[in-house]
Amino acid sequence: MYWRGSPYEERQAFLARLDGVAVGRCSLTLPLSENTDEAGIEILVASAHRRQGIGTAMLGRMESLARERGRTVFDSYCGEPIGSFPEGAPELAAKSGTGGVPREAASTGFALRHGYSLEQVETTSLLPLPVPSGLLSTLERDALEHARDYKLLLWQDRCPETVVEAYAALKSLMTTEVPIAGLGWEGERWDVARVRAEEDTWCKSGIESLVAVARHDGSGELAAYTVLNHRAALPGIVNQEDTLVAPGHRGHRLGMLAKIANLRRAQLQWPDAKSVMTWNASENRHMLAINIALGFRPAGIEGEWQKRLE
Repeated sequence: MYWRGSPYEERQAFLARLDGVAVGRCSLTLPLSENTDEAGIEILVASAHRRQGIGTAMLGRMESLARERGRTVFDSYCGEPIGSFPEGAPELAAKSGTGGVPREAASTGFALRHGYSLEQVETTSLLPLPVPSGLLSTLERDALEHARDYKLLLWQDRCPETVVEAYAALKSLMTTEVPIAGLGWEGERWDVARVRAEEDTWCKSGIESLVAVARHDGSGELAAYTVLNHRAALPGIVNQEDTLVAPGHRGHRLGMLAKIANLRRAQLQWPDAKSVMTWNASENRHMLAINIALGFRPAGIEGEWQKRLE
């Protein structure tokens, strides 16, 4: 269902074959509501078939399709696992000023050869499940001391009608408040229809979601939210999606409080899950600190590459 696209994104996926054998895949994502000069490109070549020009051919095809649609900015991501290169190996620094990727990585050389620049680096982190209950209780007690004026709302899969408009406003804020370095993305405009479209796509794709939201007692404002996703087809892993605390409500441990509530629910809802995976911009020190306190440990890095046509 995801690859069928939506009113907000067109998605195209391709499989590369050599003598009838699948040797790679690539995809093109075209935003339709905002960032309409951008194209997201993903390239993956099976390890046994690398350095034969297959990746270059796929990238050329994706860039050509993007140009035909008037796109002039190409974005791509590539991850490298921790330990794939020796400690202290030379790095290419990101333009954001924080983090870097191994210079000798094949993905680094590939991106540079094709005119891409490293704009930002994200840290990929894993949290083993279950999280010790004592740790969650200790962190929760501390968070509650700072969040006396807030209550948590919890739901699964579908946002209640009573708060969906306010939730959409938070999701709009998420697209402008996260660090984006020099990537230059426009903020996304979320409304009720867009929230429902995402929920429907997840449901039809076999994705379950758990959402925890903090609401301010005095104003009734939604102040923070966090989302966990899980697919029965991949039972061992839970994906940590958005986490946001609105600027006017920061300093109350709301991010920590919401994450703890969601982790507890996830362990009950998906007992076969062995870990939670998350991604954070290397310069997002506050969210990284929350994750480290919860027990997340670095598992890899992900370079965010961009190419702008003249």
